[in-house]
Amino acid sequence: MTAPTGERAVTAPSAAPRAWGTARTVLRLHRTALLLWVAAVAGLSGWLVWLTLVTAPAERAAIDCAGEDFCDSTVPGLGFDTPVGWIGMLVAYAFLGVAAFAGGALIGREVESGTAHLAWTQSVTPTRWLAAKLAVPALVIAGGATVLVLVFRWSWDSDPHLMFEEWSGAAPFLARGPAAVAYALCALAVGTLTALLLRRALPALGVSVAVTGLLNLALTRLRPSLWPQVHRTSAAEVVPPEHAWVLDEGALVHGRPRTGVPYWNCGGAPAAARRCLDDLGVTGYYASYHPQSHSWPLHLVETAVVLAVAVLVTAAAFTVVRHRTR
Repeated sequence: MTAPTGERAVTAPSAAPRAWGTARTVLRLHRTALLLWVAAVAGLSGWLVWLTLVTAPAERAAIDCAGEDFCDSTVPGLGFDTPVGWIGMLVAYAFLGVAAFAGGALIGREVESGTAHLAWTQSVTPTRWLAAKLAVPALVIAGGATVLVLVFRWSWDSDPHLMFEEWSGAAPFLARGPAAVAYALCALAVGTLTALLLRRALPALGVSVAVTGLLNLALTRLRPSLWPQVHRTSAAEVVPPEHAWVLDEGALVHGRPRTGVPYWNCGGAPAAARRCLDDLGVTGYYASYHPQSHSWPLHLVETAVVLAVAVLVTAAAFTVVRHRTR
């Protein structure tokens, strides 16, 4: 049946424009934070490119000519290792800033001031409001963190011999892979849930930072156990492979592992050394470690754990919003 002449069919507004309008509101409201994040990503990436393409060749030349009279090589490597190490710490622990932003400015301030409740009574439902509040920053944060991780990994891998810290170090372990992105997304979820529960910006900021920091501390302690370790025992002293993450090593006293046994003091002639070891009860040696090939399994398992926590916390945040607005 056709519509009568002179009448227009009324169509419901499309969901896509409403979604874009909500996302645009989030971007406009937090444009200062967006600009600071873009500037930080661009600045750190540019610094890494400069260090890799300009500073690193000079450091390699200083090392190659070390010992020659005409060569000035005071402390080769520090000009590259030190700034790259600091950048790695910023990339690895950027999630603390994300937690502060989510708990304080993104959610906490609007809940405390009543702006969120005003938006819920207008054309935006609480669920759609929270979805936009999470989706837009998540895309921006994940995109910027991914760029930083890729550039940092490229810089690190280009000159690993100039880096004094190993892959197992706390900062490079996170900054060289997707775990840094996972922690940032988890911090966004934790900050959101904390702000919804506390309804105060400043307390939510502090609690969010503390919770995400404790999560990272707990997983750092558990990290060696996230993948099976390599255990080796031998009658001769065990030498782990190069760049291995050594977790434990020592002597076997009557067949049992013991740390702190001063077997290194047993030197001199072979017979004297053997008598010294016999007096200490040393019957062999052991070592527990993660070889460098375990870096990706360890990293990916931790990433999966952090993402699982982020999903659970996000679901809890939506549950809180629906419960509060019934």
